[in-house]
Amino acid sequence: MTLKNIIWLASYPKSGNTWTRVFLANYIFNPAEPMPINQVHRLGMGDATAKAYLMVASGHFNPADNALTLGLRPKMLRGIVNNRADINFVKSHNIKGKAFGQNLIPVELTKRAVYIVRDPRDMVISYASHYGHTLDDAIESISRSDTTVTGGGELVTQYLGGWSDHVKAWTKASDFPVLAQRYEDMISSPKESFQKLLKFIGLPIEEEKLQRAISFSSIGEMQKQEKVQPFIERSAKTDTFFGRGTSGHWREVLSEQQSRRIEEAHGPTMRKFGYL
Repeated sequence: MTLKNIIWLASYPKSGNTWTRVFLANYIFNPAEPMPINQVHRLGMGDATAKAYLMVASGHFNPADNALTLGLRPKMLRGIVNNRADINFVKSHNIKGKAFGQNLIPVELTKRAVYIVRDPRDMVISYASHYGHTLDDAIESISRSDTTVTGGGELVTQYLGGWSDHVKAWTKASDFPVLAQRYEDMISSPKESFQKLLKFIGLPIEEEKLQRAISFSSIGEMQKQEKVQPFIERSAKTDTFFGRGTSGHWREVLSEQQSRRIEEAHGPTMRKFGYL
């Protein structure tokens, strides 16, 4: 019998996924001091981690070989659920859909999903920095249906698609429960947002642990740690992973033309989530 124990922690890149995982790690493991950011993987691995595919590969493995990694994906995910844990958290930036005929998010292994959404005008600034794009190129990238993050090294290819398609695919899913969390609400009302997250996952809410985990996962704490030791998920294109952790920064960075391009491409979805 196949178990359904994956809880996806999903988002478009640079939308608050890591913050969510750092909070959960601090809440679940309940350390006396903030958990080192480079130990957040203890909560669960990502579905693009090359090491996870290598573990189920036979012989030669090349993380840049898309056909190979897509072929190994079902076996890799089954390997995760077969540990028979009640919950397996799996980080994903993949769209809820198919890539070259391969179902990326198999319903038969999925318990539920948490989806973090962020105003694309803010997200695209962090996205451009993380992947070494110009702002104009990043704006174009998040609006294309064929956008991927190329595999190689420690990661396999991730299939994003455009921002609107990504958000709709995950938040309109009807084949398993999905909690959509706005990054902006996590900033303005962290206690309420993380309480909702814990309740959805099915974890008991303990006030003292909750407040401590929120403090231990603050942007200031993560930035402080990153100054001491680089975050292992940092891109080679940038010096730091953790940015300002604010909302509305786009007003200072994007030109009127750039913000208009995003709004014209993603208006309906932005309106649905209160960004317009």
